[in-house]
Order: sequence, then C-alpha cells, then structure tokens
Amino acid sequence: MLSRKNLRYQWLTFRKHDLRASGTVFFVALPLCLGISLASGAPVYSGLLAGILGGLIVAPLSGSQLSVSGPAAGLTAICAAVIATSGLDVFFVSVAVAGLMQVLLGVFRLGGFTHFIPATVIKGMLAAIGIILISKQIPSLIGYDKPDFWSNELFNIFTFRHVFSNVQSLYESITLGAILVAALSLLMLRVWKLKVQKHVPFLPTSFVTVLFGILLAMAFGHFLPALGLKPSQFVQIPENIFSNMRLPDFGLITAHAEIWKNGLVICFVATLETLLSIEAIDKLDDQNRISPQNRELVAQGTGNFMSGLLGGLPITAVIVRSSANAEAGARTWMSGFMHGVWLLLAVLFATRLVNLIPYCVLAAILIRTGYNLAKPSMFIAVWRQGREQFLPFIVTIGAVLFTDLLVGVVIGVAYSIYFLIKHTYRAGFTVKEKMEGHTPHFRIELALNVSFLNKKRISDLLDKMPEYSIVEITGTDSVYIDHDILEIFQQYKPKAHNKHIQLIMKNIPEVQTISLH
Repeated sequence: MLSRKNLRYQWLTFRKHDLRASGTVFFVALPLCLGISLASGAPVYSGLLAGILGGLIVAPLSGSQLSVSGPAAGLTAICAAVIATSGLDVFFVSVAVAGLMQVLLGVFRLGGFTHFIPATVIKGMLAAIGIILISKQIPSLIGYDKPDFWSNELFNIFTFRHVFSNVQSLYESITLGAILVAALSLLMLRVWKLKVQKHVPFLPTSFVTVLFGILLAMAFGHFLPALGLKPSQFVQIPENIFSNMRLPDFGLITAHAEIWKNGLVICFVATLETLLSIEAIDKLDDQNRISPQNRELVAQGTGNFMSGLLGGLPITAVIVRSSANAEAGARTWMSGFMHGVWLLLAVLFATRLVNLIPYCVLAAILIRTGYNLAKPSMFIAVWRQGREQFLPFIVTIGAVLFTDLLVGVVIGVAYSIYFLIKHTYRAGFTVKEKMEGHTPHFRIELALNVSFLNKKRISDLLDKMPEYSIVEITGTDSVYIDHDILEIFQQYKPKAHNKHIQLIMKNIPEVQTISLH
C-alpha cells in the first residue's frame, strides 16, 4: 500500500510533468488518429476509438512508463487492403483475433521473436510501408474525393485506356484550393519543425499544422470562394459518434478463413512495431527503465481485442507519440492515460471543432510520416553498408509492394538466410600454404563453427591436395565441428596414405564412420 509521502510524490509528478505532457501528446495524437482512419479507409471514429483505448486500457496495463499507444501508420496498408477486400465486419473481427494472438504471445513469453528478424528486413518493411502511406495520400492531397483514384483514373491514363476522357475527369475532380492548402501546410510543417519548434517545444508541429490548415481553408472559403473546399473534403464526425459503433459478428470466424490470416498479419506487424517502439523509447528514458516485452504484448493484445470488439483500428505503441511524450517531460504512464482522456472528451464535446479539419491537411501530415519511414538518406545509408545489407533491404521493399506485408517480410527473411548460408558455406576454414624445402605444406585452420554446409568445399579441397605433401588440419579455434565434417576427415586418412600425404590433425575429435553397405 502506498504511503502518504509516495502518494504526494506521485501527485506532484503527475501535476508538474505528466499532465502537461499529456496535453502535448493529445495534440500530436488527434490529427494522427483522424489521418490514419482516412488512410485505412475506415470510419473516422475507428481511429479515435483506437487512440482512446490506447490511453485508457493499454497505458495502465503496460509496464512501459513513457510509450503511448494508438492507431499506427505502419498498419494502414494492411487495414486498407482487408477493408477493401473483406469489409468492415471481417476487419474488426480480425483485429480482435490479432489481439488474442498478442495476449498468447505475451503469456507464453514469446516477445523476443523479433530479435530473429534481420534489421535490414525490418528497415525494408518500414520503408515499403512509408511508400504505400505516401501513395495513399495523393488523392486527398489534390482534393480528389472519389474512391477509385488508383484503380480507375490514374491507371487508365497510364495504360492509355480512354486517356482523354479520364484526363478530363481527373482534371474536373481536382480541387485547386485543396492543393494550395496541402502545399502550404507541408511548407508550414517543414518551417515550424526546423525554425520554430525548438523555441516553443510545448506546441507540437502536427497541431500547429492542423490549426494553420483550418484557418487557411476558412480564409479561402470566406475571401476566395473559388478556392473553397467542398463539405466532403472535411472531416465528418457525427455529433453522437458512439451511435455508429457496432459489435462485429464473431460468427464470421467460421465462415471466413481469411480472418485468421488477417489476424496473424495484424498481430505480427503490430507486435513488431510495438516492440521496436518500446525499445527505442527506453533509450530516451533518463531513468534507464526497461519495458517488459511480454507484459507489453498482453497489454497491447487486450487493447486490440477491445478495439476490434468495439469497431476500432489496431493499436500499437507508436514512436511518434512516445517520443513527443518523452520530449514533453513525462515521467509515468499517467501521461499516456490522460491523453486518452483528452481524446474521449474531444469526441464527446468538441466534434464541431474537429470537423473543421480538411482531409488534405491530414494527408500532408501523413505524407511527412511516410517520408520519415522511407527517407532517401536511409536508402543511401543501407547502400553504404554493402550489398549483403542492401539487397535484402531492396528485395523486402519490392516483395511488400508487389505482394503483401507478411509475404514480403517472409521473402526478405528467406533472402537474408540465403546470404547467411552463402557466407557460412564460404567461411568454414582458411588455408595457408608454404614450402618446406621442396615439400608443399598446407595448413587448414577451421573456423569457430564448421557446419555440414562446408562439406563440399572441404571435400573438394582435400581431394585436390597434391601427392607427397604435408596437410595439417587444426581445430584449435573451433567451438563446434559438425559430425559430417569429422567423418570427412576420418575417411580422408586412407586416401592421404595412398597419396603419400603426411596428414596432421590437431584438436580434431576421432569419430566412428558408419558404412552404408
């Protein structure tokens, strides 16, 4: 039980640090919740609900003190694909199933599986998500308010199918006012981030950008009606947002097998993003606290189950909100919890203000988010690390873009394993040659680990040894030598004798070979 002194300390910490930080995180989270709903093709309330649950449910259950959870940009491509192909009901059930999978991962203490995924594959996955996220915002950025931009207008133009009629249709659907608002908002975002943010750190860049976009859209509508935005180009949250919530039909689990695949993909990516985020945010914690991975998965899984049950988007720990939380001076999980409270209050009492936000401004913010995931500087940095790092990175990006995220990551991991096998094949030993008088002396030094993958190279090397030579095989530095390799050495002894080769073996265990006939 907490003493009065501890309670007073926690109250002072909350009042001085966490309460203020929660306001900063709220202004970061609100436009992101709305924008991610837009990018996912989900109802606006789905993103807001995920943000609310990320604060009210995940924050108290999580062992991470500084991470903040909510809908994540990294899952927008998956959400949009599932909603487009299977509908909202199947999608929400998939989110709930993903939550249950995460809980099981945490209960069985499997949170460390991400350590087996190469860093280049993770970077490639995030870069591909960034590219997809940017491409999804193009219609909103130019004011195109029809649902078939990529599949109809642009595709038909590029394929020269009814090209003139589609160019005209695209031209008529573009809104100059939306383009100007988006372009100026992007400029404001950039300038504020570089020039002003450090002087007023309590004002988040995304909040300032949204406020600027709202004022700009209002000015166009009032003073320049020709540049005014259409009502369909603004966020539209109903006054009673919770009246639109509906419980998904869990009977769909037996009727739609893809729910399990969707749930697995959402679980995998949400878990990956969560664990990477808490690992990164722990490095920003000046108190050096370490977040328990498995407890985090139980918390995230509980949040995702509730989100799917109520019709929300998938929830993860999000590095953008979490870093803003740390920079704002948060000390405990109460900051993340309170940001959920502020989101709930905004939904209940300030929907008219939220509905003033143009979609093109949210698109500008999401394009910046996508750019941060797929920066050209990251491509250059991976390139400089060598082809062994760059090729799996590029293969993962291409695989994700042309298949889906789970298949793309599997292909990236498989390609990385190919490089691992290739290097293991080459790195089993080294050979040093010198002459002792007129006799060639070959010294074969085995590596730290010598596996069966090295069988062919070692066999070929020994078969090429010239007659009347000295062959010295040493395993002094080896920790593991595969039994297959030891059998090759054992079987080479009579061959060496017949070729008059002086065979010297140091620290090579004797094994019994088994005849197959």
